[in-house]
Amino acid sequence: MEVKKVDFNSVDEYIATFPENVQEILQEIRSVIQSAVPDIQESISYQMPTFKLNGKRVIYFAAFKKHIGIFGASGAVQAFPDELSAYAGPKGNLQFPINQPMPLHLIRKIVAFQVAKIL
Repeated sequence: MEVKKVDFNSVDEYIATFPENVQEILQEIRSVIQSAVPDIQESISYQMPTFKLNGKRVIYFAAFKKHIGIFGASGAVQAFPDELSAYAGPKGNLQFPINQPMPLHLIRKIVAFQVAKIL
């Protein structure tokens, strides 16, 4: 489910390009991020939904054919190895399989970890 090369202007535009079941997952992740950090700003960077606090990147996410990728959380795998090692991808990125329940509690934990680094 790779996205064609498109310039997205908003997170809504990005999410709308996927099938309904993937849109639901992406919206859930978005909601978790927003509820964890009410002052977070969302944008598009590297053609992915990006969330920033005080101008600094907290986390990115993107949908692929078989997984949801979480980017920009490289230190989280080392901080929570027991919980995240199964999802570790290249360069400290995380890959959550689309065909499994999304571990939203882990995503919330990653966001809190990233925010603590910023603050």
